[in-house]
Formats: sequence, C-alpha cells, structure tokens
Amino acid sequence: MTKTIREMCLRYTDLAEYDIDELIHTAESLSKSSMYQDVDVFIDVYNKLTSEALVIHHTPPKTTKSLYKNTVVGETALRSNEPGVLRTLETGMNSNDLLAKTQENVLIRQKVYPIRNKQRVIAVLILENDISAEIKAHFEIGNEDMAYRDVSTTLSAMSKLTDSITDQLDDAILIFDRNGILQQKNYAADQYYERLGYMENIHGMHYDNLSLDQMMFDAIMYQIETGKQPIQLKKEVVIANNYFIMKQIFVKEDDEQECRFILILHDVTDIKVKEAEIVSKSVAIREIHHRVKNNLQSVVSLLRIQGRRSTSVEAQKILNESVSRILAIAATHELLSKQMEDGINLYMVIETVAYNVERCCTDCPKIAVRMDIDKRIYLDSDRTVALALVMNELLQNSYDHAFHPNESGEILLQIKEEKNIIHAEVTDNGHGFNVRKVSEKSLGLSIVKSYIKDKLRGKVTIESNEHGTKTMFDFKYNSIHATKK
Repeated sequence: MTKTIREMCLRYTDLAEYDIDELIHTAESLSKSSMYQDVDVFIDVYNKLTSEALVIHHTPPKTTKSLYKNTVVGETALRSNEPGVLRTLETGMNSNDLLAKTQENVLIRQKVYPIRNKQRVIAVLILENDISAEIKAHFEIGNEDMAYRDVSTTLSAMSKLTDSITDQLDDAILIFDRNGILQQKNYAADQYYERLGYMENIHGMHYDNLSLDQMMFDAIMYQIETGKQPIQLKKEVVIANNYFIMKQIFVKEDDEQECRFILILHDVTDIKVKEAEIVSKSVAIREIHHRVKNNLQSVVSLLRIQGRRSTSVEAQKILNESVSRILAIAATHELLSKQMEDGINLYMVIETVAYNVERCCTDCPKIAVRMDIDKRIYLDSDRTVALALVMNELLQNSYDHAFHPNESGEILLQIKEEKNIIHAEVTDNGHGFNVRKVSEKSLGLSIVKSYIKDKLRGKVTIESNEHGTKTMFDFKYNSIHATKK
C-alpha cells in the first residue's frame, strides 16, 4: 500500500514528500480504524496530467459488502461522474450526499471531505453509500415491464404537451395513429415538409404520403410485429439535398387497443455541407504539408552543403544537430501530406526520427537502436512535432555523449499508453553523466524539458549513473484515430 501510494503521487501529482507521508499515514489509519466500518472509504488526489481525480487508496467496509467487485485504485474519478470529489479538491469545501456514479456504473451518494496539510488541500476523503434501495423504492426496479411502461408513459405524456411547448423544439415530431394517420405535429414538422415542397397542411395525411425513406406504413407495422424491425429505429435519410436523422418509435398503450407511431426528424443538412467543405479544405491542407516538407528538405540540403564546406568540427556538429531537428519536424509533415486526418501514427514518426539520427551519426556504427512503441497511438500534429523533437534530442544526446568512440552500445525507445496517459522512456547503457551539472548547460536537454512542460504539458524525470541513462516523461493522451484508407 505504501509503495503504491508513493509511486502514484510521484508520477501524477506535484505533492511534496511530507504531503505523501501524510497521505500514507492517513491510509494506514483508515485501514486500522473502527470508524466507517459500513461504507467504502477512498482517498483521491488531483491528477495534474489529466485534471481529474485519481484513486490512490480504498478501505472496503468491514461489516457489510463492498460496492465494488474489482479494485479501483489507480482509476480516474471523472468530473461528470463524481462532481463532489473535484469540487472539494478545488474549493476545500465539504460535499455532502451528492449523487455520483462509480467506475462500475453504480449510482451512489458521496460524502467528500478535504485532507489538509500545512493549510493546503492535498487530497480528499470519500465515503460512499449504496442507494440501490432508494432507487428501487422510487422506480420499482424488479418489474420486468418497468422499462416498457416507462417509455410508454413518457411518450404518452409527450403527446399531451401543448403546442406552445413542442413548437419550441428544432426537431420535427409527427405522431400517427394505428392506421397511419397523422394526428399530431409541431411547428418544425410544418417547416420541414414545406421545404420538401408540401403546399397544404399535412395534418390528417397518411404516413405513406409523408414517408422519407420509401417505406410504407403497413410494411413497417409488419416488420415490427414479426420482430424484423425493433420498436425503435434510428437511421439517416437523404431527400432533395436535405439530410435527416430519422427516429421511428412504436408504442402500445396499456390497454393495447391504442398505439402510436412516432416519427422524429433531426435536420443535419448544415453538418453534411460543412463536412464536405472540410474534406475540400483537407485536400488543400495536405498539399500545404507536402510543400512545407519539401521546403524543409531544401533547408536540410543547404545545411549539409554548408557542413561539408566547413573546416570546423564544432560547426559541423552544430549543423548536423540542426539537420536532425529539421528532419524530425519534416517527418510529421510528410505523414500529414499523405492522409486526410490530423491524427498521426506515433510509431511511424519515431521510426523516421530514429533513422534520420542514425544517418546523421555515421561515425557511431556500433550503436543499436531498439524500439518498443505501441503502434495504436495516434496524436495530433502539434504534439507529434513536439514529441518528435524531444525524442530526436534524447537520441542525439545518447549518440554524442553516452559512449566512447568506436564503443558498442544500445539505445531503447519505449512509448506506452495506460489509462489515457502516455509514458515514454529513452534508455541507453552508456557511461552516464551528472544530471544537475549537464542540465544547466545542455541545449538539447533544455529543449527536452521545455517541450515536455510547455508543449506536452507533461512531467519529465532523468536518471543517470555509470551503467547508463534513462529519461522518462508522461503526458495526457487524447486519442486521435486516423481512418485507414
């Protein structure tokens, strides 16, 4: 328990050692205490990487069954699910009996209290109570027909709403009787069908005259009755250059003598038009990325010519480092010029960066680079460029300083994703260096720390000794999946 709390706090928070010690002491006291024996008790801290709460300790109840089947230590407490936790972490105010949802999607009530150290809120203490009995009493859970009756009652109530209310809705609502005759509609329905060329009042019309997907009313009823179509169906329809999301809902009243067929239309024409515009602009953007890449390649060629003409070893070294940095940026633009989406496969970029660094360091033939990178990770272009530059600098530093001339060695690049956090490591088995002294003078390490902090909004740690150097950093992962063409 102590090790887990300390590791999570060091990785995900800015808490000082004395704050972490206080949380460990609190957790140990909770585990031994006779208080709170009938509730689940948690300690959450503020995760600076995700701006959400992180569970670092759980004491299950001793006199009753826990609300949780699996451990949630290390899981995130989302603001949308547990508002009281974030509220107390941010304000230091108690949150009493707020409705919340657990990581296992169970409704509960929470009491949340701040944990303070040196007049600062460092974490929160959470007491959770089961409210399943309360829910049962209110909603009569256990009746198999509850869900059906609930939908039926809701829709029946909706049909009784006054025109002044339904007319405020943007979506068209049309309600047909069991014979397919339109009995109720709202103002949006009149507007929609006027756009489609209807010149008379559609009230009293049969569904077959109003259908937008060429399905006849009798055919729909037959499919519903035979189970070939569910009682609720949602699909997209296109008519007269208009795009609609159409939802069909079939409801029987309690006496089963009356039924309603409800049609809801949501206009998405503007969205479709904008999507087409985006595709057109994406083609232009791809061309821009291609030209940027070509221009960067031209700059690289000029720098290489200048390097070959220079007689200064130091100048050649600086020019080679500049070439490597420009190629790291060009690698991202190269990938963006070949795809429509902004999401870039991280493995492909880092693979290109490693290859370019190897080409620039031809005097180190015995150094091998291995990669262990999750190929499912996609990032936006801005963060990909930042990460490419960081990895380029770390690789360049290992090539230049970790090994003696003509000495064999190995550099390992690792990038993994876990719980929406990217964890990256660059490790070499070289001779190491004094981290404090070198960090103050090294341009490469300055770039690394600056980009991780400002561009990736992450946290970096560097460890080095006579057996090698390991640089580790973490940042929040907002997944972007590129669609394969």
